[in-house]
Amino acid sequence: MAHRYFPHTPDDIREMLGKCGMETLDDLYADVPESLRLKRDYDLPQQMSENKVREYFRDLADMNRPLTCFAGAGFYDHYSPAVIPAILSRSEFLTAYTPYQPEVSQGTLQYIFEFQTMMSELTGLPVSNASMYDGATALAEAMMMTVAASRKKDRVLVSATLNPAWREVIDTYALYHGVKIDTVPEDNGVTDLAALGNMLDGASDIAGVILPTPNYYGILEDYTGVAEMVHASKALLVMTAPASTLGVIKSPGEWGADIAAGEAQSLGMPMSFGGPGLGYMCCTKALMRKLPGRIVGKTTDASGQRVFVLTLQAREQHIRRDKATSNICSNQGLMALYATVYLSLMGPQGLRDVNDLSSSGAHYLASRLVETGAFELKYPSRPFLNEFVLRYNGETSLKDFMEVSAASGCLAGVMIADDELLVCVTENRTKEEIDRYIWRAETFSKAQTPLFKSESEQNF
Repeated sequence: MAHRYFPHTPDDIREMLGKCGMETLDDLYADVPESLRLKRDYDLPQQMSENKVREYFRDLADMNRPLTCFAGAGFYDHYSPAVIPAILSRSEFLTAYTPYQPEVSQGTLQYIFEFQTMMSELTGLPVSNASMYDGATALAEAMMMTVAASRKKDRVLVSATLNPAWREVIDTYALYHGVKIDTVPEDNGVTDLAALGNMLDGASDIAGVILPTPNYYGILEDYTGVAEMVHASKALLVMTAPASTLGVIKSPGEWGADIAAGEAQSLGMPMSFGGPGLGYMCCTKALMRKLPGRIVGKTTDASGQRVFVLTLQAREQHIRRDKATSNICSNQGLMALYATVYLSLMGPQGLRDVNDLSSSGAHYLASRLVETGAFELKYPSRPFLNEFVLRYNGETSLKDFMEVSAASGCLAGVMIADDELLVCVTENRTKEEIDRYIWRAETFSKAQTPLFKSESEQNF
């Protein structure tokens, strides 16, 4: 057989060709002009043995440089319990890809139901879908949801303290749906609530307001009274937060938000060079029928046993296309299962411990970096959880510091300006790693030339 993994024998092929009224495989392409047909063999490498394939990819992997991660800005290096991959692979849960037939998809439907329940508890809102592709598109869908839920309103206000990458996705969605996006300015690192009030005052075309907490700078914003202000203008309030932080901070539901949408990658999912992520979206009961994606419900069968079913599916495959809320066409099943298992293993106390460790490490690093004289906190009066912005005061450039840190095995943060660095600490960072960061900053900031590399850190 020419292709060992193809199941068709020559007799099978002849029989299939006969059914088509053809004699050879070339007859299948009779309608393709001769001038467009490939006259040579495919330019593919020679086949390799299994050992050679493993060696090849091992060599590729060795080209990567693992870095100790102090970067965040939307993706976070949290610990992943080793048991999760084993549970993910069990067929009781990861059954049919799309759970249209509940009889054969009870495992999938069950974990989606559990995921919805847990996200509802975290966000403080009663209804959750399952699920969205990632945080950016989830928030963009929430923006569209505010417009769909309003009557003849086509304007949404977005805080300037939102992650700029997410803002670009929102702008793209809005551009092609005829939605106007206006920016609520920031004031010393937080949303200017006075400006928000002025923008809302007397406006009749505002469908929603989008606010983050913690915001892009890691600051925990105080939104006391904002929900009442937004609702007085008959607009909807959308809030976003990394899912992990919802284990300790005031939830969107407690702030009075109508919709919560964001990224759930922080629930122990590996960063994997930027993906996959997992978007979440929750809302009030009044908005349930405007929620994109799908909702799984619980009921009983003819024997009185507990079963799970798809309850609401407001998408174009199930209803008239012009009535669909979104073209989201599959849930992130594997990632939703991942988040469900992670939250089941961690529990409320484990999630608090993760945030406590992250916060204490971040505050220790921030204070010690300020003591070196090489950095200062850009927003010293603002509270933060595990992410903060530093202004660099060293004799050399911040870019050089970043490059030398990377050469010595450390991703020092995310540069958000020529002299500003967004730094994040999670529970994965040890005190030794944090102290090495501090030593590196102090040493490099005083150097006239960036001389030290990983070799010079061996005696640290």
